[in-house]
Amino acid sequence: MKILADESVNFVIVQRLRADGHDVASIAEISRSVSDPVVLAAAVESQVILLTADKDFGELVYRLNSQHCGVVLTRIFHLSNESQAEVVSTAFRDHESEFHGAFTVLSPGKMRVRKNASPDA
Repeated sequence: MKILADESVNFVIVQRLRADGHDVASIAEISRSVSDPVVLAAAVESQVILLTADKDFGELVYRLNSQHCGVVLTRIFHLSNESQAEVVSTAFRDHESEFHGAFTVLSPGKMRVRKNASPDA
């Protein structure tokens, strides 16, 4: 799966997803401090899932109706690096087909997927 990781994503997660065989581009490696709308637009242009830990993307999708191909928001900051990587890796392994066109929130032991989160999805 192709993924764009926002700079808010723990780099251990990026490394784990790459080790799992996913094609992950990381904003932290490409262009730090890019605005959220630019990051979301880049994900749409590349037709990839956006992985983030930044709740502001929820506002872009829901309040501003921004187009997206799928957003996965992690709410796992309180876990160890290894546990964060395991939660995200497992979610992508078991549910990646559900992420397309959806806004997904991952937390330990819980996943909420909202399909058609924006009218343009």
